[in-house]
Amino acid sequence: MAAYILRRLLLMIPTILGIMLVSFVIVQFAPGGPIERVIAQLQGTDVSATARIGGGSGGETGGGAQTGGTDSVQSKYRGAQGLDPEFIKELERQYGFDKPAHERFLKMISSYIRFDFGESYFRDIAVIDLIVEKMPVSISLGLWMMLISYLISIPLGIAKAVRDGSRFDTWTSAIVIVGYAIPGFLFAVLLIVLFAGGSFLDWFPLRGLVSDNWESLPWYQKITDYFWHLTLPIISMALGAFATTTLLTKNSFLDEIRKQYVMTARMKGLTERQVLYGHVFRNAMLIIIAGFPGAFISAFFAGSLLIETIFSLDGLGLLSFESIVNRDYPVVFATLYIFSLMGLIVGLISDLTYTWVDPRIDFESREV
Repeated sequence: MAAYILRRLLLMIPTILGIMLVSFVIVQFAPGGPIERVIAQLQGTDVSATARIGGGSGGETGGGAQTGGTDSVQSKYRGAQGLDPEFIKELERQYGFDKPAHERFLKMISSYIRFDFGESYFRDIAVIDLIVEKMPVSISLGLWMMLISYLISIPLGIAKAVRDGSRFDTWTSAIVIVGYAIPGFLFAVLLIVLFAGGSFLDWFPLRGLVSDNWESLPWYQKITDYFWHLTLPIISMALGAFATTTLLTKNSFLDEIRKQYVMTARMKGLTERQVLYGHVFRNAMLIIIAGFPGAFISAFFAGSLLIETIFSLDGLGLLSFESIVNRDYPVVFATLYIFSLMGLIVGLISDLTYTWVDPRIDFESREV
């Protein structure tokens, strides 16, 4: 097993490099960029990040600045006409675009290996400090959503498999499918209207992770206030994951229950509980474990973007989205690097969990 873990860790290096390289190359052809945004701000045309279209394709994200005439410098950036070309060159030096693309990529990777992510272009703060600042929101949403989803979905999926075809199975399937069909953000809006001061009840807060007076509250009220704010966002996020995991668990258990070894175990006189949890469970749970890394990363990052926006939760999902549309590349690449690394590590942990659930699995005998 030690050899397998070492191989997987070594394989992470080219994987991370490939992810970062492809993303870096794509950015070179993306329209607009930080220099164009500065120019737009100076000229009062930067209404919003998402409103910008067009722009120099690869101008500020391409190679280094050329030292030609005024027209060649200004033509690279939309709206740069009339600005001092030396000022534009200074902007390029400030953001590092005066160097060729390959030099910037190598410098970025060498810094990221040391977890040195530099500073945000448009926020006067180090990228790592910015990520740490937003981390509590994403951790709260991701981990609690996954915990609640798995604690409910797995027992419910097992119960549905055991009672396959019964009224319980039919009605719960209908509820689960309806829940899966409703987008999380739409359900979030419905919860706000019903329970957060919309047209009906005002039971839950509408924004933030904690109340303004949270620091002055005693510890037990801090815990209550924290979960009070998390209730609606967590319910909204868990809806889709709850349905998916429930049906996946049910189908996985049904497949195992119908196999020959289950019939053999029953013929030996084992009780249904012994058959279910002594034989079926660890085999059926393998597919659930296999889907955990993707579900975890989705809940921790991408899946929380709309929920964070609706409930005004300033987390990593919202930070990454704003950084992309604002062309804040240090934040974009840093979050990509961190979450790619997290995904690879969680994937390795998932494989190791396979061996814990079913000791018969031997990854060392497989070719990597």
